[in-house]
Amino acid sequence: MIDRVDLWTVIIGLGIGSFGLRFVFLGLVGDRPLPAWLMRHLRYTAVSVLPALVMPLIVWPTATGGETDPVRLAAAAVALAVGYFARNPLLAMVVGAAVLVAGGYWVS
Repeated sequence: MIDRVDLWTVIIGLGIGSFGLRFVFLGLVGDRPLPAWLMRHLRYTAVSVLPALVMPLIVWPTATGGETDPVRLAAAAVALAVGYFARNPLLAMVVGAAVLVAGGYWVS
């Protein structure tokens, strides 16, 4: 079990760090306009979050002991293709999930 002092030190430290990151953008910048070059880069932040969260689950899934799973790779490839051609992220996620479930039943 973790010591209570260590636990609360980590919780308070993470809270201060989270507040500090938000304060840099919201508190210091305030209502001043950001430069165009920064806005251009920040526009892609939201788009990059989902792939950054999903990619480790595809390449090194803990469910398989860190070994690459062909069913997960196939589901990701199908979801990528559907998303690219249909330009519909929700459809891509649904089709990718369906391929993952169907592939899991087919392989096992």
